[in-house]
Amino acid sequence: MLNLLWPKILGGVLVLAVIAWAVLEIREDGAESVKNAIERQNNEAASQSDARRSDYDRCLDGGGVWDFGAGQCRRAAPRRRN
Repeated sequence: MLNLLWPKILGGVLVLAVIAWAVLEIREDGAESVKNAIERQNNEAASQSDARRSDYDRCLDGGGVWDFGAGQCRRAAPRRRN
């Protein structure tokens, strides 16, 4: 009787192993996908930051005043000549 149970037990263990492997692969793929999405967001944020820093530097170099509230350059008022 025991000889008839071994193939079923081994088959069940094999099925469980395949299911566990599939679940782990799906989780790994999901984690990689999330990691890639976060990396893309970080790269985009860095790019926007560089662009804003460049705008700020150009504003100051051109004699303007950066308005942090508005996020844009305000030109300096023309100076009066006496």
